[in-house]
Amino acid sequence: MNLKNFKELTEQINLECFYLTTSQQEEKVIQLIDLHHFIDCHNHSIEVINYLHHSINIIKDNGIKKGILFYDLRQSLPVNLPDSAVFKEHHHLEELWFVFVEENYISDFIRHTDFVFENDIELLYDKIFIFHFFQSVIYNLK
Repeated sequence: MNLKNFKELTEQINLECFYLTTSQQEEKVIQLIDLHHFIDCHNHSIEVINYLHHSINIIKDNGIKKGILFYDLRQSLPVNLPDSAVFKEHHHLEELWFVFVEENYISDFIRHTDFVFENDIELLYDKIFIFHFFQSVIYNLK
């Protein structure tokens, strides 16, 4: 994503998400950066449909509507599977992807697989990835 597009998208966040706190707007910008960098690394032809109004980003990949949730294990936020299921049905998504975002390179995915198992992530999410952000590397867990 070039600087001009980034500026336009962050301005859109400021305008359309004015009700969010500064901290929440910063999280939304991070979500936007994660989404666009993931697309750059995974498949340039993915089209972004919506990222503003929910933590699950709506994309179109090869003509199929999908949702992507980015998650940082350093957060202690729970993953709400019923909300994700409702979101998937409400937005007519054919797939949901769960993406762990890692800033530092890691080779041991035990924390991730434990998290997936403990939170039943594999029950609802069709694909599960680990995205090494700064190394621009994506690993497929499911």
